[in-house]
This record gives sequence, C-alpha cells and structure tokens, in this order.
Amino acid sequence: MRIFKPADILLPTVDMYRWSVVACDQFTSEPEYWQQVRAIVGDAPSTLNMMLPEAELGTKDPETESVKINATMQRYLDTGVFRKYPDSYIYLERTLKNGAVRRGIMGMFDLEAYDWAERTHSPIRATEHTVEDRLPPRVKIRRNAPLEMPHIMIFMDDPDDIVFSSVTKGEKVYDFELMQDGGSIAGWLVEDNERLAKAAEKLGNEDVLRRKYGSADNAIVFAMGDGNHSLAAAKRHWEEVKKTLPEKARASAPARYALAELVNIHDAAISFEPIHKVVFDTESADFVAEAKAFFADNEGEGRSIDLVTGEGIERLNISDLTIGQLIGKCEDFCVAYIERHGGYIDYIHGDCECVEMAQRFGCAGILLPRMEKSELFSSVMKSGPFPKKSFSIGHGNDKRYYLECRKIR
Repeated sequence: MRIFKPADILLPTVDMYRWSVVACDQFTSEPEYWQQVRAIVGDAPSTLNMMLPEAELGTKDPETESVKINATMQRYLDTGVFRKYPDSYIYLERTLKNGAVRRGIMGMFDLEAYDWAERTHSPIRATEHTVEDRLPPRVKIRRNAPLEMPHIMIFMDDPDDIVFSSVTKGEKVYDFELMQDGGSIAGWLVEDNERLAKAAEKLGNEDVLRRKYGSADNAIVFAMGDGNHSLAAAKRHWEEVKKTLPEKARASAPARYALAELVNIHDAAISFEPIHKVVFDTESADFVAEAKAFFADNEGEGRSIDLVTGEGIERLNISDLTIGQLIGKCEDFCVAYIERHGGYIDYIHGDCECVEMAQRFGCAGILLPRMEKSELFSSVMKSGPFPKKSFSIGHGNDKRYYLECRKIR
C-alpha cells in the first residue's frame, strides 16, 4: 500500500499574507490574538473565514458558524479564489521567528493506513490519546464541507534523510511573510513525484525498521505530530463514506485521503515544547501543598515540574515515572483538584504564558518538562499514545498555518 501520495492541491490566488492564519487550536486563552487577526484580515478572502478559533467557542454558536464556513468554502470555489495543482506534492520551507528553517512536504495520506486505537499496529498512529467526544462535531463539519484545509503535521523517523534527499524543486508556488510573528514560508512543486513516493515507501521496509528499532514487529512508519483529532475525524468520516461505495470506487474516493504535511522528526528546526496546565477560576491557596501530597510517593531525583501560583514558583522533583506517566499524573492531579475546589483546566503553550496566567487571582498551574525527540516513536511502540495535550511542536507561533486546500466532495 502506498500511504503518502500526491494530491490535487488548491492554492489561493489572493493576498497570501491575509489568507494564511495559524491553526484554530492555538491561543485558546488569548482572544485578543484572534481579535488582532480579524483586524488584519478585514474583508479579504482568508482561511480565517473557513474555521472557528477555539478561543471564540464561548461567544459564537458552532452550528451557525459551520453553515457560514461551508458557504464561504463554496463561494471561494465558485469565484476563482483557487488555482488547482493536480497530482502534486509541494516541498516547503517554513522559516520560524527564530530563523530556523523547517522543511516539509504536502501530500495526502491514505486513511486506511491510520488508526488511533491504543494497541493498533497500523503504519500511521496517534502519538497522544484521542478524545472521542471531540470527534462528532468535527466529523459533522467534514461531512458537509466541500474543502479541507489542514493544519495536520505527520512525522517520519528518517535519520538518513532518505525522503528529502529525493526531492527536486520545481516551480515556486508561494513565498510570503506570515502574520503575527509566524515567520515566513516558501513552497515549490516537486518535479519527480514517483521518486519521492518510492523514497517514502522505503521507510516501511522491514530492514529499515529493524535497523532503527531492532524489530519490524509493531513498528510505526508515520506518527502524528499535530492535528490528530482532525485526522481522526477524517478517518471516521471515511468509514461512513466507505460503507456507501462499491469496492471498486473506494481507492479513488476523495474522502479516503487527508491532506497533511510530512516532516522529519530529526529536522534541526523541530523542537518539542511542553503543553503546560493551568487551572482557572479555582481556590489556589492549597494547590502546592496538595500537589506535594499527591506526588509524595514519586518524589526524588529525576525529572522536575514547577508548581505556579500567585505566591511564586516551587520546583518538585519526580522519580520513577516516564515522561508520559508524569504528564498523565499531572492531569489526574489537576482533574482531582478542580473536583474539590472548582474551576477548569486549560492547556497552555509557552513557559512565560503559563506563569503569567497561573499567577492571576484564582489560578494555579504546572510547568511540565520537555520531551526528547528520541522518545516519541519508541515510546508509542512500547506503551501506546501519550496522554492528551502532552507536547507541542514548537511555540504557538511556530504551528502550521492554514494555507493549502483540497476538495473532499
């Protein structure tokens, strides 16, 4: 099975700067960020008009917005906003705010090769737990949407750089600055699709897998980097559509595939940032004492977490827990704390942002340690996905911006 394929990619013919905005699940506790984005976009065609930022979920009705979004997608299709690049891969270089350059390849992944279940042996796997309750509204949106515009990033474990070495750049199709400190991005059509596809297939060869992991049994070929719930919603939607199609029509069905960016986990510009936990609208006075009691059996030299309240920051050393277990235990503590003291949890990108929010009145938080890149593939193979909201690829401004689209109906 060829998992990673070229796609009929749609790119806008409008002002790219105002078209491309960061993923909807960023800056969830900073509505002012999205107010600034709306001011920049104005009435220009934009991916902002084809999604609902999660920061606005409390102020806008998702059902109403979904109808608007689908109508906007269709209007953009009907009015010539897009140019189609058929059967294409796009090689891209994202220059981050710090100057690092992250390489990627846009193409489509076969959803038949993906599963988010805990003990799956599928070639593409989730790296974090999938929250089933988050899927139905996303599936509903995809079911009725004429387009997909992904912020999905999928990792390959390619230490020898087999895949990117196969790329020959052709026509440059975009090159522009991204808004809101997003850096810049440039993209080129790949000249030899077959060469690239074969290079990606090599990652699944048994000898390659044995060399990396000691065994080809239960080995992962591709691992989710970002946008797992979007890919899971696409998978569930495909399972619905598949039932309505004859066998011979399934291989070419648009819904069988999902557009995503393939990234090498060994890229120097890839950094794993922790996703911190902040409890809002709670009684924070006992937060540190209760956390110490909760982790009493695990105190010792090893990893550390920082407990943050308005009173300051206190470090707690933890031993005998893997990074995944530590993240899960911090989540368990926060859930138990709000059951006793009220409030709600949010997941915050950025150390400074977490500290600032956690030190507000009625708030408290936990600063989590960073995960090493080398832990990802092997950990998922050994013990399944990490707990939800375990890590982020870089800071919020480094996340994938919406840009490329594909018809899915």
